[in-house]
Amino acid sequence: MAHRPGDAMKKWRELFHLTQAELAREMGVSPSVISDYESGRRKSPGTKFIRRWVSALLALDEARGGRLIMELSRLERMRGGAILDMREFPRPISVGEFCKAIKAELVACRGEEGRSIYGYTLIDSIRAIESLSGWEFLQIFGYTSERALVFTSVKHGRSPMVAVRVSMLKPGLVVMHGARPDELAVRLAELEKIPLAHVADLSIEELSEALRSLYARISGIRA
Repeated sequence: MAHRPGDAMKKWRELFHLTQAELAREMGVSPSVISDYESGRRKSPGTKFIRRWVSALLALDEARGGRLIMELSRLERMRGGAILDMREFPRPISVGEFCKAIKAELVACRGEEGRSIYGYTLIDSIRAIESLSGWEFLQIFGYTSERALVFTSVKHGRSPMVAVRVSMLKPGLVVMHGARPDELAVRLAELEKIPLAHVADLSIEELSEALRSLYARISGIRA
C-alpha cells in the first residue's frame, strides 16, 4: 500500500472528508482501530482489512452522491498530471469569497467580486502546456465553465490568460499562483471581462489545502 501505510490511510480518509468514527462505523470496528493503524501503533493492515477499508470509503462517498469518486475518475482520465484537483461546489460562491479563502488579490475586473462560481480546477501550468491537447484543455472546465481556473507555478505573467483568450470556453475566474500577472494579462482579463487574481503568499501545498478546506466548508463535510 505504502512505505508508511498509516500515513496513506489517514491521507485517503481526509481526502474523502471522513472522520475516524464515520469510517469505523461503516466498517463495524472501533474508532480506536482506525486511529491505531493511522498512528502506526498497529502493524500494517492485511489485505482483508484493506479491502473492507476501501469498500467503506466508496460506500460512504456513494451515500453522499459519489461526488469525490466522479471527480477522481475524471482526474485519472486527464493526461500528464496537469490537473491537480477538480471540484464542483454544491452551491455557488462569490469570486470575493473564493479569493478570500485562498488569500488571492483581485487584479482585474475588481467590480466582479459578486460573480458566482460553481467549482474550481487546480492546474499545473507547466504540465498543462506540455501535455494537454486542445480538447483536453476544454475538460478542465468540468461540468460548468463558471468556475475558477487556478494555475500553479506560473513562470510568465501572461501565459494563463493567453490560453484562456484563445479558448472557446471562458471561466468565471482565473487565479495565477507564482509570477504576478503582467499588464498584458490584466488587459486581456479586462477585455474578456474575466476576474483575474494573484496568489503570492502560499505554497502549492498550502494553496491546495486551502481549496480543499473551502470545498469541505461549503459542502458541510467534516474533515
